[in-house]
Amino acid sequence: MDTNPNHDTDSQRLTSQTVLEILQKGEVESEHGMMRWSSNYTFLLSINHNDTSVMAVYKPQKGERPLWDFPDGMLCKREVASFVTSEQLGWQIVPPTVLRQGPHGLGSMQFFIDHDPEMNYFEFDDDKIPQMKRMCVFDILVNNADRKGGHCLVDSQGHVWGIDHGITFNSSPKLRTVVWDYAGDSIADNLLEDIERLCVEVDNAKSTYRQALNELVTEREIHAFQNRIQTLLRTRKYPQPGPGGPNYPWPPV
Repeated sequence: MDTNPNHDTDSQRLTSQTVLEILQKGEVESEHGMMRWSSNYTFLLSINHNDTSVMAVYKPQKGERPLWDFPDGMLCKREVASFVTSEQLGWQIVPPTVLRQGPHGLGSMQFFIDHDPEMNYFEFDDDKIPQMKRMCVFDILVNNADRKGGHCLVDSQGHVWGIDHGITFNSSPKLRTVVWDYAGDSIADNLLEDIERLCVEVDNAKSTYRQALNELVTEREIHAFQNRIQTLLRTRKYPQPGPGGPNYPWPPV
């Protein structure tokens, strides 16, 4: 994957692996303060490694607001679990994300996507439909409880990224999303093939991906994840909103 880091003075294109190395090994160059509208403590940082700087969104574990239906101190780990799942699928939905120590302790650090804040899911043209269908499947798999329209960002290359995956991988059905446009439609064969490969990796206790998941979410949540995978492979369709609700996040943007 190529990505264009907005804070790189040479505007050179960096690979995902290079960005991950900067996020993991780089030093915090400067803090730009807290990000507005976040329900948890979220900071924007500049990180430098080998004379290359990128912007990162830092969510420290100790700044997480306790939730009744998620274990305390686990939201940052779910951000990383969503990233490694996106990478395992080869879908490049979640920006490069790592778990590391930062200025306020352990937390997730995610590559900041330079984007137009006025452009969100509700403003997308039809050319974004293939990417949104893929993101919709991803949200079903990871049981995303917070896919707001503003959590869909478009970079300068027209690629759609998803952010804010702290409340994912719950063992109970929690899917809350604004993207119900495809409910009842068939899932594309190429996406199902990717999911089949994911199934093999998550079922293999010795795979690198499964071992990473073991460090990020609970065993019960992994079993529920496996069940969601099997359900999609069996039905081959986007689900309808569940009767138990709520099925939509609030606010929608």
